[in-house]
Amino acid sequence: MTSLDPWRDENRESVWTTHELHAAGWTRRALNRAVADGVLTRVRQGRFVAAGAHDDIVAAARLGGRLDCVALLALRGVFVHRHSHRHVQQDPLASRRPPAPRDVIYHWRPSSAPRDRAAVDVVEALAQAIRCQPPRSAVATLDNAWHLGLVDEADVSEVFARVPHRFHALRPLLDSRAEAGTESLARLLLRQLGCHVEPQVQIGGVGRVDLLVDGWLIVECDSEQFHSGWHVHKKDRRRDMAALERGYATLRLLAEDILYHPDRVRAALERILGHGAPGPDS
Repeated sequence: MTSLDPWRDENRESVWTTHELHAAGWTRRALNRAVADGVLTRVRQGRFVAAGAHDDIVAAARLGGRLDCVALLALRGVFVHRHSHRHVQQDPLASRRPPAPRDVIYHWRPSSAPRDRAAVDVVEALAQAIRCQPPRSAVATLDNAWHLGLVDEADVSEVFARVPHRFHALRPLLDSRAEAGTESLARLLLRQLGCHVEPQVQIGGVGRVDLLVDGWLIVECDSEQFHSGWHVHKKDRRRDMAALERGYATLRLLAEDILYHPDRVRAALERILGHGAPGPDS
């Protein structure tokens, strides 16, 4: 076996030509056997990927492009608000590309990815995702990629160097401390209401909270993934009691409301904040 080894993880997003495989020592018979045995998948005439490649990678390779934008980021575990289509980068000079299927969006632009890759890099995907999402969603995606360590500050600067100037206003809104996309969305909503918001604040006797608003309101963004089970609810209630003992009020927002009912959340926040901080005369 050569460096064109379909079992190696780093090759799960590679596309090999028949010529490359022959040059690496694969005979025609061995190649046919590899396809029959499920070691390789033939995606197009004369093009192959490892059989263990993700379905989205295979689909992009079949179309002669690379997985891109929010589809690639979702595959990397990055938060994207809405993701219902495969986004595929296509070289604008490419010929004989099939029309985009109904569940696919083509992005016609050159790519810096190597010719044999079926996915763009994260920086390139983020630059495209800024164009494809509403501003708040784009900030949440960038926050999450940064928090996960998939990009650093230099990479973020490179992302913004690749997008039109009208998107540069988003750069000061980023905060890599946000641990979830819903935290970023809630933070932006609170900032729009004129609040001072600090993410991931450590409070003595309480622990680390998602957001601290105007120094008195703790906002926690709860999802079913991390807040199911009675033992978690007991811990949350004890934290809330400890916070109240120290003069903080706690508001627990549901992730699904932040994502799908932001107007309802905004209206509730306006009313809550209108009451002001709890005090002895409250």
